[in-house]
Amino acid sequence: MKKAMWDKRLTEMFCDICIKEILKGNRPGTHFTRDGWLKIMTNFEKETGKSFSQRQLKNRWDALKKEWKAWKKLKGEDNGLGWNPIKRTVDASDEWRESRLQVVPEAKKFKTSGIDPEFEVKLDQMFMGIVATGDKAWAPSSGDEYSR
Repeated sequence: MKKAMWDKRLTEMFCDICIKEILKGNRPGTHFTRDGWLKIMTNFEKETGKSFSQRQLKNRWDALKKEWKAWKKLKGEDNGLGWNPIKRTVDASDEWRESRLQVVPEAKKFKTSGIDPEFEVKLDQMFMGIVATGDKAWAPSSGDEYSR
């Protein structure tokens, strides 16, 4: 199978299609239903002319979720951060950035290019509420038993 090549336009179209399926109820929990994925594949091909497999689309979903999660962890509770349209990343001091990267090393890629605010809104619609971030995040690998 040919490798899926994603650019900004294809990614945004994929996100829009996923959001439509979420709003239609085709992701009742944390995952799309079989019918939801079928509709995503069909609509993606119809709108882009590209035929990607469910696995390729799911891989893109997972990659976007990972990026979004790292971005949210990088920003943390600092809601007052600005956006630098020239640098295309958060407008913050080098000291702030270095201290945050100590906590979130996977966000290093955002030093030169972040997630712009309009795209972040789409990712929020896709992942907010199904992905734990920050100090409320817990996984079996965390060690201690989860407590509220």
